[in-house]
Amino acid sequence: MEEIQYLDWNNSSDIIKKAYEAGLFVLIIGPKGTGKTSLVRNFTKNNNINSESINFSLRTRESHLIGTKTLTDGTVSFDEGLLIKSMKNGDLLYLDEVNAAEADVLLRLDEALDDRRQIVLKEATGEVVKAKENWFVIATINPLTHSGTKELPPQILSRFPVRIRLEYPPEEVELDIVKKHVSGNHDSEIIQAIKLANTLRQAAAVEELFYSPSLRETIAFAKLLDKQMSPKEAANIVFGNVYTQWGNIEYQKVSDIITSMFGS
Repeated sequence: MEEIQYLDWNNSSDIIKKAYEAGLFVLIIGPKGTGKTSLVRNFTKNNNINSESINFSLRTRESHLIGTKTLTDGTVSFDEGLLIKSMKNGDLLYLDEVNAAEADVLLRLDEALDDRRQIVLKEATGEVVKAKENWFVIATINPLTHSGTKELPPQILSRFPVRIRLEYPPEEVELDIVKKHVSGNHDSEIIQAIKLANTLRQAAAVEELFYSPSLRETIAFAKLLDKQMSPKEAANIVFGNVYTQWGNIEYQKVSDIITSMFGS
């Protein structure tokens, strides 16, 4: 399968490259589905950098970062976590949705992120692990309106002095991104779907709706058109039906918007 070329529409890759060369950690802020992970993957691939990634949730423990003791054939050894591995190897460490982490996990992370770039392995031998010179960290956070997210403590925020704000792209750029994923020519229908997505995003931003569709949805809509599905049906399936999670009134609101844009 041919790999889709990432479209860096707001020059974020160049900002990350300058930060990498200056040894300044990067924070990418933006809603789900704006291409935060794709941006990081694109940067590591284009610059031939090894990376480790941790996706944070309420279930992420210190042991995921640091490691755990294991007993094999009567011998106690220590399996290093991804934070320790990346520091020792000088890899890029990608902390995805870091503002979903618990306070104790953030506290341990903060130890490694300060200017000394080191951490004491109190779980094992007590050795001090010092990061290789080219160790680099990129973190992403979702806005606080996303469930499971918390405000990042100021001391953690200060560890990431380069901040990139990634919003949904302008309509013509989103069209270019979506077209990379499909073979058929459905420009007018895709433009209509992007307008619909933006209407729903704006409503979600002011809390009139509970959900904001991402770039994934506009791509999915176009892929269904490629399979000869009608635009109205594709719009209902991709954009409309998800709102039934919040009840019939919410769903009907969105269904009416879809009908006004795609006909009955």
